Amino acid sequence: MKKIGILFGQERSFPEAVIERINQKALKGITAEAVKIDKMFQNTPLDYAVIIDRISQDVPFYRASLKNAAITGTAVINNPFWWSADEKFFNNALAEQIGVPVPKTALIPSRQHPTGTTGESFTNLTMPLDWDAIFEYTGFPAYMKPFDGGGWRDVYKLHDKEDFFSKHNGTEQLVMLLQEEIIFEEYFRCYCIGGKYVRIMQYEPRNPQHLRYVVDGEPSSPELLKTIEEYTLKLCAYLGYDFNTVEFAVRDGVPIAIDFCNPAPDADIKSVGQENFDWVVETTANYAIERAKAQNPGQDNLTWGKYVKTGAAGLPLTDKALPKGVKVSPTIKAVKPKDEVKPKAKATSKAKKITPKK
Repeated sequence: MKKIGILFGQERSFPEAVIERINQKALKGITAEAVKIDKMFQNTPLDYAVIIDRISQDVPFYRASLKNAAITGTAVINNPFWWSADEKFFNNALAEQIGVPVPKTALIPSRQHPTGTTGESFTNLTMPLDWDAIFEYTGFPAYMKPFDGGGWRDVYKLHDKEDFFSKHNGTEQLVMLLQEEIIFEEYFRCYCIGGKYVRIMQYEPRNPQHLRYVVDGEPSSPELLKTIEEYTLKLCAYLGYDFNTVEFAVRDGVPIAIDFCNPAPDADIKSVGQENFDWVVETTANYAIERAKAQNPGQDNLTWGKYVKTGAAGLPLTDKALPKGVKVSPTIKAVKPKDEVKPKAKATSKAKKITPKK
């Protein structure tokens, strides 16, 4: 029997629905449950062919446990080694390398010295920094946010350099990004599962959380959606994420990748809505089953991105080709997995149409 486990924290609707959906399929030799850990010994496998990780970013014990599980044969979604190394500033640099547009972004040192360091620990950092060059590069208004954060925590909109210094004083030990503002006509959030299943969703980040996916917008052009799908697949192929969301702000018809480091993305029914929820549950269940069938005990069963694989092989990083076997769909619902459940009726509440001023 191959078990698929889901490791999660406070969320309930998504992990419970995935477990239920996998077990509803009643496939011979495959079952699903919430992960159970009562002890953790080095080099000792957990009894799971696949683990879907939804919480280790907040719990170091879980992250270490997943690495141990991975090295003993579990297919972990997402790769815990890469997730430990990844952060937003690197992602932007990688995106530029592979031809995906991103906002102009500068890395800003923490306002306070990290615990255990002093001013002498920063001998190689020229102080003061060349603030004029930094501000000229990003311009104002701009956004400041943690270089490895998420969930819209510690994100600030800045109007000028005085505003920057005032807000940066309160960021303590956080290493921040300063990023140009993208004034957008359209905005999209895209689920990408298994590096091949994509769902493009109209999204309004300025709305309250429960209304961000309820947008009564004009239909977008097939060409724009095709480009967004290509960029989503390309970014996730290079990063190596099995389950990610990629956000795009469209400026002058060009989709600009804003945020694509979300390996435990929001999938709660209350925020994403019933139709999106049904898709992500069904697709996750099918993909986890696919990984369980392919899992071989005692060997590496992780997904490694093209960035890591080309580096290890000493090959050039850039390659315009999409991953082998991936075909681009021009439709907003993109690739549908087999046995997809029929979505329930759409939510009746709709966000008011907002003229972008970001």
